[in-house]
Amino acid sequence: MQRFLAFLFCVVSICLSGSLFAQAVTIKTEPGIDALMELFQTENESENKVDGWRVQILATTDRNRLNTVEDQFKVNYPSVPVDWVHTKPYYKLRAGAFQTKQEAERLKYTLGRQFEGVYLVKDKVGKNELLRMY
Repeated sequence: MQRFLAFLFCVVSICLSGSLFAQAVTIKTEPGIDALMELFQTENESENKVDGWRVQILATTDRNRLNTVEDQFKVNYPSVPVDWVHTKPYYKLRAGAFQTKQEAERLKYTLGRQFEGVYLVKDKVGKNELLRMY
């Protein structure tokens, strides 16, 4: 028992002595690193986009077809925002902006009766664009 207490005393002594002699650590960085880190932080804090869902209505290489379908969509669904992205060689027409997949499914179901090949896509959506009507 005395050996155990002596061993325990030694371990505690070593641990305490190590913390008593601890030194402060300073980190030296390159001059531009601090400015870059501040820029990174402010950009991320001001990010107003969230992960969300959109309904893709059309993917085509024909710009005229894209414009025709977009105009038709705007006439039939004036309250639903629609936009397109160009990922060579395709123009992709996407509607809505939803936070959850379930909310986007409602619009997909509605649009599926009028448009062929409608499906959901993940996208970054602005917080001010989010829809909750469908």
